[in-house]
Amino acid sequence: MEHLPVEVIGNILSCLGAARDVVIASATCRKWREAWRSHLHTLSFNSKHWPVYDDISTSRLEIIITQTIFQTTGLQSLSIVMDEVDEFSAAPVIAWLMYTRETLRYLNYNVRTNPNINILDKCSRQKLEELVLAYNTITGVEPSYQRFPCLKSLSLSHVSISALDLSLLLTACPKVEVLSLISLDIAMADAQATMELISPSLKDACVQGISLDKFILEADSLEKLQLKDCTLDVFELVGKGTLRILKINDVSVIHLDIGESTDNLEVVDVSNFTIMWAKFHHMISKSARLRRFRLWGVVFDDDEELVDMEAVSACFPLLRHLSLSYDLREEALQYCLQGSFQLENVVVLELGWVVINDLFSHWVAGLLERCPNLRKLVIHGVVSEAKSPEECHMLANFTASIVRLMRKYLHVEVEFEYE
Repeated sequence: MEHLPVEVIGNILSCLGAARDVVIASATCRKWREAWRSHLHTLSFNSKHWPVYDDISTSRLEIIITQTIFQTTGLQSLSIVMDEVDEFSAAPVIAWLMYTRETLRYLNYNVRTNPNINILDKCSRQKLEELVLAYNTITGVEPSYQRFPCLKSLSLSHVSISALDLSLLLTACPKVEVLSLISLDIAMADAQATMELISPSLKDACVQGISLDKFILEADSLEKLQLKDCTLDVFELVGKGTLRILKINDVSVIHLDIGESTDNLEVVDVSNFTIMWAKFHHMISKSARLRRFRLWGVVFDDDEELVDMEAVSACFPLLRHLSLSYDLREEALQYCLQGSFQLENVVVLELGWVVINDLFSHWVAGLLERCPNLRKLVIHGVVSEAKSPEECHMLANFTASIVRLMRKYLHVEVEFEYE
């Protein structure tokens, strides 16, 4: 070990990440202490790494972090995440940021500060490439001054910010490619909660736990969009048809518009969502490159609506992974399976049902016949802990029917996943 270059030792210490482990390892010898001071580039203070952090007073914890950071000279990655700390004093936090700002590439700061400090002031105009900020307040964004020329990833969680400041912040990040907005406290200038974000460089956007009347996202390069746990009257995506992945989970939205050009969509994953099938299918019907399609726990806006499997087969010829779980009524089973459609390229089929019964068995059998190249079948179901005799009998009959069915498809691997 004594023959290792001090730069290599610095890389080894940086791989440890957790500040406590780095301090202990650096005590090995003089050379390792030198590596800590001059060549350590990653440092993380996280209460999950060392529960003792939660038992230390806030003032003592501030001193420990200050002493540790100030013994380094070139930190590129700094993470401070303390679950049980109510808030840090502003002075030491400013000192940490000012000491490391010229070399930092990654900053994760997840602690409240009293009084609130403008972290954008301390970190802008530098080389920061990724910023993860939680439980803080952002006000008065000035794009011409608080500019992040190198920032590629921005994550805001439980941050208080106005719709205007968020829009200006995105403007101040001309190279941002990844944006995550989680449970923001958004202040509005008027009674109508409308937010418009514009980013020509954005490629990956995740919006979670946000309630708005209208959300407009203009992103010409967007490839991945995820909406989760949101309540929106209107969501509009304005782009140039670069979207490849669309995920919608537990979202309430009256009007959803992802644009007319969906030719590049490869993944559509929709769960716990009230859907108007005709309108939704029209929206994605030109996605001839679609390879993975998931409709899970969806509820149809019209009781008469169903997923048109013949249209799915015709519109998505390259589909390889199909996942379906919705309330299919007996009278609609024949309609669902009518026609001579074939899902030629589907190799993985996932099917779920709220109540395991004979109708589900018929649906599984019908879809298996339409997937000639299937390699794997996954059956999802819900089984209550206190099963009645009727439920036990129904589950036994279903299992027996699947066993008989799979004798015809010995080449297909079968999995059962019950909740």
